[in-house]
Amino acid sequence: MPPSAVINLYPTSRRDVEESQSDQFPKVKVALIGSGTIGPRHAHFIQKNKETTLVAIVDPGKQGQIVAANFGAPYFPSVSELLKSSDIPDAAIICTPNHTHAAISKELIDKGIHILVEKPLSDDLEDGASIVEYAKAARVKLLVGHHRRFNPHLLEAKRVFPTLGKIIMVNGLWTTQKAASYFASPAEWRRGATGGPVLINMIHEIDILQYLLGPIVRVKAERSASERGYEAEEGGVLTLRFANGIVGSFAFCDNVPSPYSYEAGVGEGAFPLSGMDFFRIFGSEASLSLPDMKRFSYDRSEEKGWWVPLTVDVLKVDTKTPAFEAQLKHFVRVVRGQEEPRCTGEEALRALLVANAIKKAMTTG
Repeated sequence: MPPSAVINLYPTSRRDVEESQSDQFPKVKVALIGSGTIGPRHAHFIQKNKETTLVAIVDPGKQGQIVAANFGAPYFPSVSELLKSSDIPDAAIICTPNHTHAAISKELIDKGIHILVEKPLSDDLEDGASIVEYAKAARVKLLVGHHRRFNPHLLEAKRVFPTLGKIIMVNGLWTTQKAASYFASPAEWRRGATGGPVLINMIHEIDILQYLLGPIVRVKAERSASERGYEAEEGGVLTLRFANGIVGSFAFCDNVPSPYSYEAGVGEGAFPLSGMDFFRIFGSEASLSLPDMKRFSYDRSEEKGWWVPLTVDVLKVDTKTPAFEAQLKHFVRVVRGQEEPRCTGEEALRALLVANAIKKAMTTG
């Protein structure tokens, strides 16, 4: 097997330049708003990063006090209490329930605090658009937390796309089983209409599909059967059409035992690593599966056809920097004016638009 290209997200020369530049700036003071499922992971990387300081954890519940104590960070029950303190943050990461994003974002923006808002930007398009406009008017930086744009497997896939020829179609899976505790107090909102996997999980897949393949312009959907009996959907099957003519299919469910998901495939955070593929991208010259990074082609064959053995190349990926860590490094550079946001508010709204179309299609077909 011939050697394959390895992507290095932080080449030595660039890292040296960044470290030299970071010496010219004070540390970015970051507040964490929300201490639920994803909050502690953000807190971990904030403390790990040499260019950031965790100055506050904000959460009205007892869990917030526990997380703050675990990280040795000042605790505040609300954003308004935080803003009365003497140590106002430069930036904040918002990982509260989706329906609270707009109000919290605007409260921080009013104080000139740059924000990273966890996906989805909002559970409502109008509210989401208002955050984008509010940040622009205040000249505050807005980054949306579609962190998979920083995943090295997906970045390598994007890099090698030209070798696949014309992209014809894509197939995806996001299937897992969420524990009963995921829906327990104080997260009962996850049982409701905005708490299902479309807005919480599939919106990640939608964003990365559009990041890799371009805008989705049409969706059809069938909703799967519900076992829990909640208002929130549990899953469905989609067909997709992209503006450039690519077509796709996607199956998703949060209530089946399965190794086929982004989290399990790459072993993100505390998720057990399965290594199983969750994306398959089919081109006119080659196909690619992720995250095993297997590229299938007839590159070393004189003939092409189903009776000819395929050539299988496994692309190497540098996975030293987790996506969340890379996203935080990028957020620091955005706050300092060194980079433009990799996921803008407008791009996040396009993902939300498609997610809403999926939810509608699950009731209409």
